[in-house]
Amino acid sequence: MHNEKNDQYYIVKIKADLLFIVKHMEKVDIQSLKENEVLQDSMLFRMIQISENAKKLSEDYRRRKDNVPWQAIFGLRNRIVHDYGSVDLRVLFDTLIDDIPVLLEQINE
Repeated sequence: MHNEKNDQYYIVKIKADLLFIVKHMEKVDIQSLKENEVLQDSMLFRMIQISENAKKLSEDYRRRKDNVPWQAIFGLRNRIVHDYGSVDLRVLFDTLIDDIPVLLEQINE
């Protein structure tokens, strides 16, 4: 079985991760996130995956989807990976609740 790894392939993966986050953060408050290390790790992993897959998209695709904050996506990945022990939980929570659903809408446009 051969999966051609083109823009469509990576967009499907990005959408799946975004939908996973939206689904699993539904009805989660910051205290619940703080107390659930597995949920924190899962959310951070998904955000890293989103960024990794976004970097594999063609420049042409990213230019055509200029409504998406690509640089912010790449920057978030770097902060998570390089400052993992000091990720601000409030920033993480706000990103998951406020920014991820918007990003999903932008990707779907």
